[in-house]
Amino acid sequence: MTNRSRFVQLGRRTAMGAVTLLILVAGVWASWGDAQHVLLAKGREHGTIAVTACGAETCTGPYTPADRASPRPRVTIEKSVTAKKGQTLQVVVKPGTDEVVRTGPAGALHAWVPLGGALLLASLVIAGGLRMPRTALATALSGTALLTATFLAL
Repeated sequence: MTNRSRFVQLGRRTAMGAVTLLILVAGVWASWGDAQHVLLAKGREHGTIAVTACGAETCTGPYTPADRASPRPRVTIEKSVTAKKGQTLQVVVKPGTDEVVRTGPAGALHAWVPLGGALLLASLVIAGGLRMPRTALATALSGTALLTATFLAL
């Protein structure tokens, strides 16, 4: 192998490694917006939402707090987290908004769905660009397990 081909190979591996890292960081970044409210829920406002209406992307309903906070006549929750109208869900309120995030195992798994997709996408780059099939398989299985667990929990 010549020095030139080694530099080309090193450049390709570095570029593909950077792309993989970018995909995974983007997945964590996209997930953290909701995950922080679920995972770091101590000190936040907890309660329940009774889903009364659903639109294209969100559902709404009255919020009943679990502590001494005041009830809210209408809060919104992402539609993909709710199963159907009439359901009551345990939630935590995003500070400073009327948006709520589902808590518990289902809420935690749902918050990390973007990371699951990023793991699947990164596995393709790892397999094709970095030529690491076993690592790619482990990454793909991790993403698939996360997405499957989310589907089953909701």
